[in-house]
Amino acid sequence: MIEIVRKQDCCGCSGCMNICPKHCITMETDKEGFLYPNVDIENCINCGLCEQVCPIITCEPEQPFEQKAYIVQIRDEKIRRESTAGGAFTAIAQYILGKDGVVFGVAYDEQFKVMHTAVTDAKELWRFRNSKYVQSDTGTTFKETEKYLKLGRMVCYSGTPCQIEGLKQFLRKDYENLITVDVVCHAVPSPLIWSKYLEMQKERFGNSISNIMFRDKYYGYKYSTMTVKDENGKEIYAYGIDTDPMLRAFFSNICDRPSCFDCCFKKRYRLSDFTIWDCYTVSDFEKKLDDDKGTSRVLIHSQRGQRAFDEIKERLRFVEVSPEQLTTGVKEMFQSVERNVKRDKFFEDAGVLSGKELFKKYFPETAKVRMERRARVLCYKTGLYTFMKRVYKKLKKG
Repeated sequence: MIEIVRKQDCCGCSGCMNICPKHCITMETDKEGFLYPNVDIENCINCGLCEQVCPIITCEPEQPFEQKAYIVQIRDEKIRRESTAGGAFTAIAQYILGKDGVVFGVAYDEQFKVMHTAVTDAKELWRFRNSKYVQSDTGTTFKETEKYLKLGRMVCYSGTPCQIEGLKQFLRKDYENLITVDVVCHAVPSPLIWSKYLEMQKERFGNSISNIMFRDKYYGYKYSTMTVKDENGKEIYAYGIDTDPMLRAFFSNICDRPSCFDCCFKKRYRLSDFTIWDCYTVSDFEKKLDDDKGTSRVLIHSQRGQRAFDEIKERLRFVEVSPEQLTTGVKEMFQSVERNVKRDKFFEDAGVLSGKELFKKYFPETAKVRMERRARVLCYKTGLYTFMKRVYKKLKKG
C-alpha cells in the first residue's frame, strides 16, 4: 500500500490511482495545492501494485546509451510563433495524428486549470503550445493511454520527466506504438498559487480573458513574457520575468512541489523517446538559425524516436550536434532547484491572503522593478540586450 510519509517522496503523477484494481486510491489536494494519493484502507487488498508503479520508489541510477541530438525549428512560422521554443513537439504530434493516433499533452480547461488531455485533430494542437508553469493534473490519462495502445493506435504522451516515468511504470511493458516526450523541467509550481494569480488577473481585467501565455514571444524569443489576451485575441498585458509576479515566483523557487527539491529524474539518459527544451544559445550551434523566433533542443533516446524524427525531417530546419554539446551546462537537466527560505511562510500566507495581497507582499511592483523592466525592454528593442548577454557569457567563460 502506498503511504506518503514525506511529501518529497511523491511527485503527484497519479500512477498509483490509475493502477489500483479496487479503485480505492484517490488523488487529494493538500493545503499547498498539490495532489497526493489517499488510500481507502478498508477496501485495499494490499496487492502492492501502487508501490510497484511509483516512479520515485522504482527510480534507478541512469544507464548510459547511444543518443542523437539536434537543434530544431519547425518550418511553419505560424506554429513556431505560437510555440514556446522551436515547435518540435507540434511536429512530433502531427506525425502521430497523421497515423490516426492520439496525442496527450497539457492544456487549460475552461477555467484555466492546467490538465493533461487528449487530442485527435491537428487543429486542436494549439492547446498544447506555450509552456504552462503549473503542475498539471494527469487524471486518468495513464489508463486512457493504455486503452488506445491496446487498440493498436499510435499514442504520443508528453509531460514532465516524472510524469513520463510514472506512465512507463504504470504500463509495465514497452509498446512500439507509443512515443513519449519529456520536457526539461525547472520545477513544478503549485496549482494553488496559479489560482491566486488568476484571481488577481481577473480582478484586474474582469472575465474577458481568453488566453494566458507563460512564454509568449511578445518582444521576442529571448525576452519572453507572460501575456494575457482578451476575448478578441488582443494583448492586454505583457510582462516579463522581471515584473510578472507569477514568473517571479516560479524562478525564485518559492512555490514548487516538495519533490522538486530532490528530484531523481534530473539526468541525461531518460526513459522517454524524446527530451525537448529551449535553445537560447542557438548561435553557439548554428548562427544562421539565430533569428530570435524560437529554437528547440531535441535529445533522442531510442530507435523508435529516431525513426519518428526521420519521418518529420522535411517539416524542420535542423542541425545535428553531439549529445555532449547539446547538454553541457544545462543546469535544469541535471540539478534540482534550491528551496526558497520563504517558501513555508509564502504558502501559509497563500491560505489566507487574496491573490493581489499575496503577490504584492512577496513580489511588489516597486519603482525599481518598473525601472528595470523599462530598461530591459529598451535594451531588447535596440539590440543591446542580446549583445550584453553575449558579453556576459564570454566573461563568465573567461
